[in-house]
Amino acid sequence: MLAQSPLAVAFPDAYPISPGHLLVVPRRHEPAFFALSPDEQAQMLLLATELHGRLAAELGFDGVNLGVNCGEVAGQTVHHAHLHFVPRYRGDVTEPAGGIRWILPDKARYW
Repeated sequence: MLAQSPLAVAFPDAYPISPGHLLVVPRRHEPAFFALSPDEQAQMLLLATELHGRLAAELGFDGVNLGVNCGEVAGQTVHHAHLHFVPRYRGDVTEPAGGIRWILPDKARYW
């Protein structure tokens, strides 16, 4: 465990997509992010902020994607709400513009 609060914990993703990929999860078992209490959601974001501050210099990342898959159609495969903290490094993809929009590649290029 890398960080914790009374309502949430953070730990490395078992299948990281980049160095430093972490999950921030509520302590209470709840599959749906939007069914979490405002306090649970807030503590998850506070842990992500704490981790960003702690790990930026250590890992040398240039940006971060935060993501939550809500429901099967959105790609949720683990039935416990969780926030992905994915460090991004300059040059890790050819074209980073659009970020999360690449979930639907045909819609990514809006510029």
